[in-house]
Amino acid sequence: MAKRDYYEVLGVAKDATEAEIKRAYRQLAKKYHPDLNPDNKEEAETKFKEISEAYEVLSNPEKRANYDRFGHAGVDPQNGGSYSYDFGGFGDIFDDIFDFFGGGFTSSRRRQGPVRGADLRYDLTLEFREAVFGTEKEIQIRRTENCTTCHGTGAKPGTGKTTCPTCNGLGEVRYAQRTPFGQFVRTSTCNTCGGTGEVIREKCNTCDGVGKVIKTRKIKVKIPAGVDTGSIIPVKGEGEAGDRGGPNGDLYVYINVLEDNIFKRSGNNIYVNIPISFTEAALGAEIEVPTLEGVEKFHIPEGTQTGTKFKLKNKGVPNLKSHGRGDLYFTVDVQVPTKLTEKQKQLLREFAEEMGDSYKESKKGFFRKMRDAFN
Repeated sequence: MAKRDYYEVLGVAKDATEAEIKRAYRQLAKKYHPDLNPDNKEEAETKFKEISEAYEVLSNPEKRANYDRFGHAGVDPQNGGSYSYDFGGFGDIFDDIFDFFGGGFTSSRRRQGPVRGADLRYDLTLEFREAVFGTEKEIQIRRTENCTTCHGTGAKPGTGKTTCPTCNGLGEVRYAQRTPFGQFVRTSTCNTCGGTGEVIREKCNTCDGVGKVIKTRKIKVKIPAGVDTGSIIPVKGEGEAGDRGGPNGDLYVYINVLEDNIFKRSGNNIYVNIPISFTEAALGAEIEVPTLEGVEKFHIPEGTQTGTKFKLKNKGVPNLKSHGRGDLYFTVDVQVPTKLTEKQKQLLREFAEEMGDSYKESKKGFFRKMRDAFN
């Protein structure tokens, strides 16, 4: 059976450009791929093989010139031609087709470019006030760095690199796989050069050709005021070294804050309990309130009950992301004396007597409420 004209198979003119031929093949390959035509697979395989054969010839300038001059005989292997079903030359087209089936066939033929280094994590514990006011800490980390002897090339100083003999500098190797409708080519990263396309003539004695060494470094980290447990501080460029000229990764410092003996924190507000005497609560008094900056005097009114809460504005934790501060809340705890002298007891009895029916009525009222609650 005579073969059809290759230009006719692809539906292009004889003066079609390379881009026009490629575009025509892309459309037809998708249309007639056997896996996309399960109801008419046999016919699709025939057409797919035909258009693949046509594109193999017309996409190759040398084969196309032979075909234009001698016809099918110019590319027929039996007549000394160079025709084959090697599809390795149009990987970008098969990327589109085989992505539909989960990939597996690529032919980028690009050397691997720069790769950014990995990020690092460091867990840092702070004292309560260090987190509140901010500080500077010196931490110690272990990380990979570019070798200073070879400057990250892996080659012995005075020597260089040469083209990889396995992949001829492409950075990848190709494996042919024959199928019923042609020979497909699978590509993978070259194991000899790791995808760089180059191999080292003589390895660096310091890093043994790796280009990297492990170092322990001390790094100063500025802790902003207002951090709390769970805060993360990024330190740009202090992570692992990149590959093939890629930038370093970053260091992320995770904060954990210890509890304070006096203050409790919730967000940007802080809380503290302050004991006061029975006399101070009854008569009112000026008391000393501990704050983050020191002691501040505050007047509590007479008749203050235990559990009463007061606020000192802007005496809390600085806002990490904006201006201003939280507030300080303190709760008074009236301390009832437990060890009284006989004289003190007598004075309290006289005080109770002085309160008269008002005192007794208050007490009776409480027990009445309690009895009603149980009833």
